[in-house]
Amino acid sequence: MLKIYHNPRCRKSREGLAILEESGQDFEIVKYLDTPPSYLELAAILGKLNLKPIELVRKNEAIWKEQFKGKELSDEEIIQAMVDHPKLIERPIVVKNNEAVLGRPPESISKLFK
Repeated sequence: MLKIYHNPRCRKSREGLAILEESGQDFEIVKYLDTPPSYLELAAILGKLNLKPIELVRKNEAIWKEQFKGKELSDEEIIQAMVDHPKLIERPIVVKNNEAVLGRPPESISKLFK
């Protein structure tokens, strides 16, 4: 089953959700701002996305600019920052088994419909 890490206030996330709804596939919605992923869950998602932690950070968020920008951070520290401040996680993320895509653009989600 597909799982979307979704922020209802984000236009791209809503577009990604619409693509899932139109696909007819079964999926689960995780409102990650209400239910943030654990460190291990986020690390696993990054592995499925094949991204470095910094590539999943929303660098224009005030939290990032105020607390983290310009600092030398390890991958572990970046993951922890996203766990502590889930607003920093780029969205939407859609996971299916051992695969995941970042829905930017939202159309990339259709790669998981096999």
